[in-house]
Amino acid sequence: MSDEADSTSAPSFPLQEYLGMELSSTEMGAGTATLHLDDQHANPNGVAHGAVLFALVDTAMGKATMSVIDDNLYCASVELSLRFIRPASEGELIAEATVVKRGRSIVHLEARVHDGDDRLVATSSGTFAILGG
Repeated sequence: MSDEADSTSAPSFPLQEYLGMELSSTEMGAGTATLHLDDQHANPNGVAHGAVLFALVDTAMGKATMSVIDDNLYCASVELSLRFIRPASEGELIAEATVVKRGRSIVHLEARVHDGDDRLVATSSGTFAILGG
């Protein structure tokens, strides 16, 4: 399993760079994705587009999954549900994901998204496949 828990343990990818997400993980089984909202993240109503929150959660869950699997393996989203609690229009969004259970080929996760004032914006559950090897 990966013993590196900082944001430099995996290379960035184009969507992460485009959206401006920063990744971190402070412990095994956890992953955090943070982004500072600006105009490119907004829907026509001026709040964060749902797809931006989805990408943020999916990325945090991927980071958490990668922390509990061997370095020669990788993961892919199988299923993810997202419940929007309140709109966010400015400041930071922080998605914190945790592994609920790691099986042989599937990882189950939960995540919560908060804004910079620690208000709950969304909750999520997801399943990731363990691939490669």
